Amino acid sequence: MFAAAASAGFMTGAGLIIAIGAQNAFVLRQGLQRRNVGLVVAVCSLGDIVLILCGVAGIGALVQAWPGMLETLRFGGAAFLGWYGLQAARRAWRGAGGLAPSQGDESKWSRVLLACLAFTFLNPHVYLDTMVLVGSLSTRYTGMVRWAFALGACAASLLWFSTLGYSARLLVSVFRNPIAWRVLDAVIALFMLVLCVTLLRHPFS
Repeated sequence: MFAAAASAGFMTGAGLIIAIGAQNAFVLRQGLQRRNVGLVVAVCSLGDIVLILCGVAGIGALVQAWPGMLETLRFGGAAFLGWYGLQAARRAWRGAGGLAPSQGDESKWSRVLLACLAFTFLNPHVYLDTMVLVGSLSTRYTGMVRWAFALGACAASLLWFSTLGYSARLLVSVFRNPIAWRVLDAVIALFMLVLCVTLLRHPFS
């Protein structure tokens, strides 16, 4: 019973997390540059784990009962995604990406930490996915079996972000070409800006 619940939790978590998202694009870029990868993986994983555990504990009901919070996050997240998308577009246009050590603020751990926290907690969908959806699915189980489901979902998050962050270095040979970086930054810019517009156009209420 515990193993079945943990497996179900793992598959649920993996299905929600592995989908292409702004957070995953950020982790991939940091992994390719091998900058603060441990910090990024830890923040993304722990953020998911905290929200999953809150959802399984029943706090997800507060998210559903307080739509104003999601609306606030919607506009805050859209503003952040728009800003980051424009930065990526600027890098793509100027060819400012790459594997060379950065002399600017981009490589500072504090700046990376703030960006990672923003990608994690300013996305209203993460609350719907982790706290509401995972929390709701966990109610199929009772007692400690419910926490086995939560453990499986948490394990999926930790495994995914670790794999994405640390396996990105396998693509380093491809991204030694500056054109590859410009393409990646252009894709990231497009993706972030589309998400920005999507958040602005589709309210949760």
